[in-house]
Amino acid sequence: MQADVGSKCLDCVRRDRPSTRTRINYWNAAQPLLITKAIIALNVVFFIYTNVGGVNLGGGGELSENTINLGLYKGFLYNDEWYRLVTAGFVHFGIFHIGMNMFLLWQLGTMLEREIGRVPFALAYTAALLAGSTGALIASPWALSGGASGAVFGLMGLATVGMRQRGINPLQTGLGMTLLLNLLITVTIPGISIGGHIGGLIGGAACGVVLIPPRGRNYAPWMTYAAPVAVGLASFLIAYATL
Repeated sequence: MQADVGSKCLDCVRRDRPSTRTRINYWNAAQPLLITKAIIALNVVFFIYTNVGGVNLGGGGELSENTINLGLYKGFLYNDEWYRLVTAGFVHFGIFHIGMNMFLLWQLGTMLEREIGRVPFALAYTAALLAGSTGALIASPWALSGGASGAVFGLMGLATVGMRQRGINPLQTGLGMTLLLNLLITVTIPGISIGGHIGGLIGGAACGVVLIPPRGRNYAPWMTYAAPVAVGLASFLIAYATL
């Protein structure tokens, strides 16, 4: 049995159907950690790509050619391979290395992305990554460096400064203890890029001054974009000056 609904009812369906813009807004609202997930996905893709060639995924073995081609090493910058300041932040040496970084990134992204907004979060992550690469160049220029830990330390610095500006003592929270523990690991375990971690921490903290202002004080919206861009640019210029 069939019924003719007629063109009038079809027009009602079309009229009542949400517009494309509305559907996009609904989808957007349902993705609170879009940038965090995208960064994690990029790190996983890079990890698979850089570990092609029989490298021991536990962290041992020889480095693959792809890892060497994307890692940070001062000698390569003399060939104007400045992209390494960014790509090194996605290179990891073993499953434990990437696993710990992605776990912390997820925790910090859950805390920060919705608080400061997607674009500022993405810019702050990039700025901390560049600051970490610059720190690694200063502290250990002739070692091949890689990993998201500089950017992750930057997010910890951003969140710590934000807590202080909101009147919260970070040392009385899980974040403060996590930061202290990771700093202790940084300075006691050989093979960890101290410069990368400290550089990222400083860069992220600098972003936090603007991105999470004290209660009752608001900065102009453009400053939430300008602050991390300025930190990233300053990091690049410092890295350039090391050559």
